Amino acid sequence: MNTLNLRKWDSAEHLKTEEDMAQYLEACLQEAGDDAAFIAKALGNIARAKGMSQLARDTGLGRESLYKALSGEGNPSFSTILKVTAALGIHLHAQTASGS
Repeated sequence: MNTLNLRKWDSAEHLKTEEDMAQYLEACLQEAGDDAAFIAKALGNIARAKGMSQLARDTGLGRESLYKALSGEGNPSFSTILKVTAALGIHLHAQTASGS
């Protein structure tokens, strides 16, 4: 009998380019609604894809603090989100809800 080995899906493994990361975050922003933890987790996936140690150095925040804040279980401050997006090279843009 053949054995099937399964493992948990890890989005970070599939985020290879900056364009992948930006499109992933855009899709998450559209999907999240008012779920801030979903966005924090998406940023955490992007951070892991780029390297959490480097992100910690670039933001001046502790690596463990970043893991916790961007886990989906934490509650990062907006200043942390801004530091993380800047260090990841991601720009946040405003747009009207109607998309025009």
